[in-house]
Amino acid sequence: MKTDEVLTLVNEFRVEAIQIQPNGNIPNSELPLLIYRRAVRLQSDDPASVFEKLFEANGWTGSWRDGVYDYHHYHSTAHEVLGVYEGNATVNFGGEGGPITKVWPGDVIIIPAGVSHRNLGASPDFGVVGAYPKGQKVDMHHGKPEELAKAEANIAQVPMPEQDPVEGGDGALRRYWGGD
Repeated sequence: MKTDEVLTLVNEFRVEAIQIQPNGNIPNSELPLLIYRRAVRLQSDDPASVFEKLFEANGWTGSWRDGVYDYHHYHSTAHEVLGVYEGNATVNFGGEGGPITKVWPGDVIIIPAGVSHRNLGASPDFGVVGAYPKGQKVDMHHGKPEELAKAEANIAQVPMPEQDPVEGGDGALRRYWGGD
């Protein structure tokens, strides 16, 4: 898919930037969690494929289709993007007591390495496409005390994504995360 074709999938959107502090054994991140509300136009018989094509075109690879686990987990070796293609869910970020938000079709959530996420409840049809910046391999952590030191060391080494997963180039991710 060409860049101009991909851009036709993108709506004007607002960004919610949520700073999440360390929480017990969950490191979270100095980078804010980003939620792009209604960022993607889903006029397709296969709305998940819209996210897959968009993310791939912007250098976010290894895409998958599923939901969000119903337990706290985070990744220490990769940032993650989620594109909601169907249904809705209430998601807790940052661990117990962290921010809770509802996500809807067309929303994109960019989760910095180290930020915990958990599905607190979803519609039966809820589905997301997930992906990671090219070259980043995902791991899984659950907030256990013995994970923390290694996870923090890993997070410090995770490079800045080359492109915004929705806008490419110098999109909103660069404005909020910096990283030249």
